[in-house]
Amino acid sequence: MSRIGYAMTDKEAYIALNMIQGIGPVSVAAMISALGTPQAILDASRADLMRARGVGPEISEKILTQRSAVDPVKEIEAAGRLGFSIITQVDEAYPRRLKEIHDPPLALYVMGSLDGVDHPAVAVVGTRHATHYGRDCAERLSYQLGQVGFTVVSGLALGIDTAAHKGAMKSGGKTIAVIGSSLDNIYPPENQSLAGEISRHGAVISEFPLGRKPDRTTFPIRNRIVSGLSMGTVVVEAGTTSGALITAKQALEQGRSVFAVPGRIDSPGSRGPHRLIRDGACLIEDVQDILDEFEFLIPARKGATSSGGGCPRPRLSPEESRVIEILADGAMDIDSIIRQTALDPGMISSLLIGLEMKKVVRMLPGRHVELTRIGTGQ
Repeated sequence: MSRIGYAMTDKEAYIALNMIQGIGPVSVAAMISALGTPQAILDASRADLMRARGVGPEISEKILTQRSAVDPVKEIEAAGRLGFSIITQVDEAYPRRLKEIHDPPLALYVMGSLDGVDHPAVAVVGTRHATHYGRDCAERLSYQLGQVGFTVVSGLALGIDTAAHKGAMKSGGKTIAVIGSSLDNIYPPENQSLAGEISRHGAVISEFPLGRKPDRTTFPIRNRIVSGLSMGTVVVEAGTTSGALITAKQALEQGRSVFAVPGRIDSPGSRGPHRLIRDGACLIEDVQDILDEFEFLIPARKGATSSGGGCPRPRLSPEESRVIEILADGAMDIDSIIRQTALDPGMISSLLIGLEMKKVVRMLPGRHVELTRIGTGQ
């Protein structure tokens, strides 16, 4: 029996844990590893909770003080009355690519349908203060992606996100909006009708329980879902402090591709994409450049136009070449790379980020690194 008076299913336990403020997927995973089941977390003593790696007095106190107040059955019923469904990591409908990231959401609230969510998907993101050029690029790329069968993922924000969703829907394709608030508090309110339209061409999703309003913390949290649902992330226009660059960074950390659309050199919105390109992101001009990147996973389809662009064979600095030589014999942990190159850890970290963006290396679990097909010259 749980603390709220009945035996919960795994699904209900995940929803209950998701409703407890101040704990996240990584902590929950650690506690499940220590205690066995999500339900056990809701029944555990303080001492038992703190047996989990990384779980200290603060997280334990949040669980102990909030668990009796959360009611997952009422949450499921309330969501149903609003036309939303809730899926968790134990449901077949839970997106496969999200399960692969470091911190997959405990629960997803869904307005619409996630049918086909595991089909090829690309995120298209950028600034809220988009220029006409930026909106046109985002809409055109998203239209092309929809035409060739990709789902377009974005964040429902004004500007680039809005253009991306609209472009995908104009093509007859699917689109998913990941929002930084609960589904009963659609943000921005100007896109309330757009959210309804998206739900008929895909889904609007959130990991936040009903009643959660947006704040400065919710948007960076949701960005990992945008990138996590996608094989790659396209940044169209973004300033150097834009949330779109956070999404791009998270895409890299998740082992996903990063693309950037170049812009005018005198436009503030070009600074973010241009920085990504300098760091090794793939410069793209149309959808064929994206298809070229995924050629081993997805055959290029008819109807996609090409400008002859794409990702050139990357140029490597002497330091990058040194790292590649060391990795030629196979995967290696980062500490060993530091020792063998005699370079400082900060420089190695920077070099590896650049090489990963150039698709020369890929990060593996346990802080290991290996060469890709490009890195091995194949």
